Amino acid sequence: MTVKDYETGVTPNWCPGCGNFGLWQALKQAVAELGLDPGEIVIVAGIGCHGHINNFTQVSSFEGLHGRPIPLATGIKSANHDLKVIVSTGDGDCLGEGGNHFIHASRRNHDITVLIHNNASYSLTTGQSSPTSPAGYKSKSTPYGKTEEALNPLALALSAGATFVSRGFVGDVPHLTDLMKAAIQHPGFAVVDILQPCVVFNKEFTFEYYRQRVYKLERTSTERSLALKEVLARNDKIGLGIFYQSKEPSYEEKVQLTKQKALVNQPLKNYNWRKLSNEFY
Repeated sequence: MTVKDYETGVTPNWCPGCGNFGLWQALKQAVAELGLDPGEIVIVAGIGCHGHINNFTQVSSFEGLHGRPIPLATGIKSANHDLKVIVSTGDGDCLGEGGNHFIHASRRNHDITVLIHNNASYSLTTGQSSPTSPAGYKSKSTPYGKTEEALNPLALALSAGATFVSRGFVGDVPHLTDLMKAAIQHPGFAVVDILQPCVVFNKEFTFEYYRQRVYKLERTSTERSLALKEVLARNDKIGLGIFYQSKEPSYEEKVQLTKQKALVNQPLKNYNWRKLSNEFY
């Protein structure tokens, strides 16, 4: 497989310089290096600039309601375990409207990969502050500065039970590609928080801002408490890499109905659908 095998031929309409271009390139490179057939992959997106990735990527895809890509993804994975299910979601989509879904999918350890396009703003709707915007951040929705502290997606994922927790940066596509490959191959709930600058509406978290602060982690922790300590460390540096990874049974492996055979591979019995439907009238 080559990168071109995953392109629809539709020209991306993201703003020139948008961090989504690097993210898109890393994703295509990752699945190509893994040798995945486009028919093996499903991308589920929410609402936001990140959702446009479905238009440019030649795989099966579904764009759901704002904040709802994770429950859609878990349903798809439950129906067909053989698919590589990837959630493309934004910091607002995933951690604002969809925060409850993120928490419960983490604790259940669904075997899906969640790519958070984190630009610390609601950029599709012209730059309002999001859950990951820091306190004091000024935007159209917070003209005097945001009151509350920023939500830390990695700390949330760790405390909720995710078994693969990582952070990447679109300014380093080769490193981000490797993170995505590891996340997709991980048998459980995998989170990649991706620092993805919005060059139009967020003038604070720029490419240069991140390049001056990011560093590569030296190791991956297998102890949740140690990983959480590193994620919560307050300093001027931002770690990139896999903070935590552990092998635990996924949700799909534990559900008795589907652990041996996915729903799509189970035969339909001779149900009396009319009788069943009449129960609801």
